[in-house]
Amino acid sequence: MKLVGVSGALAGEKTSVAVHGVLTAARRHDSTVDTELVDLRDYEIEFAVGLPLASYNEDTWNVVQKILSADFLVFGTPIYQASLSGALKNLLDHLPEYAFRNKVTGMVATGWTNKHFLVLEYHLGSILSYFKGLVPTGNVFIQNNSFDIESDEIIDERISERIQKLAEEMIYLQRGIMNK
Repeated sequence: MKLVGVSGALAGEKTSVAVHGVLTAARRHDSTVDTELVDLRDYEIEFAVGLPLASYNEDTWNVVQKILSADFLVFGTPIYQASLSGALKNLLDHLPEYAFRNKVTGMVATGWTNKHFLVLEYHLGSILSYFKGLVPTGNVFIQNNSFDIESDEIIDERISERIQKLAEEMIYLQRGIMNK
């Protein structure tokens, strides 16, 4: 099974660290899971203007293909102004309506205040559901103070446990969908 993690931040390390944490936890739980991190900082995704995918640059095409070819996915976003990042929303705008049919789509987010923890449930989760993704019951919101100031590594053990539980639930659900 191929798990692709998408880090939807264009600045900073925290979101990428969080998504990478889920990928690592998934491999730790099941070493047969193949993982790949798609960090949007590494690509020039063109602004979606409603054209066919073939009209966009190679980076846009390649990232969309990585997402569509994944068996299951985890999306990470920083929370800006009580919403997901514009970069992640723009990427999602390039996908077809049934992009996540029969795929588990996990969620992690980073943010300054715990006032934004419901953005995953009420905003990103509904977008993933629109694409027919199966959204696990667990998701992980990580306040910025849960990261080490110098290394941006997660230092809150409860967060690490929640990341591990998310990875396990995603694998369990995806295996059920695929009858494995």
